[in-house]
Amino acid sequence: MNIYMKEAYREAEKAFKEDEVPVGCVIVKEEKIIARAHNRKEKKNCAVFHAEIECMIKAARKLNNWNLKGCDLYVTLEPCMMCTGAIVNSRIDRIFFGCKDPKGGALVSNVKFKRIRNLNHYPQIKGGIDEDECSAILKEFFRNKRTK
Repeated sequence: MNIYMKEAYREAEKAFKEDEVPVGCVIVKEEKIIARAHNRKEKKNCAVFHAEIECMIKAARKLNNWNLKGCDLYVTLEPCMMCTGAIVNSRIDRIFFGCKDPKGGALVSNVKFKRIRNLNHYPQIKGGIDEDECSAILKEFFRNKRTK
């Protein structure tokens, strides 16, 4: 497994144990993880507590700057529209994601992010990082939900 995606996956495992949709995220600057988070929407009872959002908040606090230029974001699931917008506004350089999200993905699955014209920033995108592992934990989570 990619070393950074492995850490994002560990965050997804925490979410799984907390009965949250198992998505994890880390932000890396100069080859060092500066922030990590996982979904906490159920715990916080608020729709914005996605792993990426919380991770960007932590990274901004760590750097004392909202501008996360020079940072890479690793997330186990393709970001949604909300998270993609926040990533653009935070100026993240590169996004690495595990598996596509056919229902909510806003980089390549539903919204073709690179086709949106006139944005002020376009991070590089690389998907399919440790895709099998990232997909498996989500499938297990939702399989368990359906059987309860």
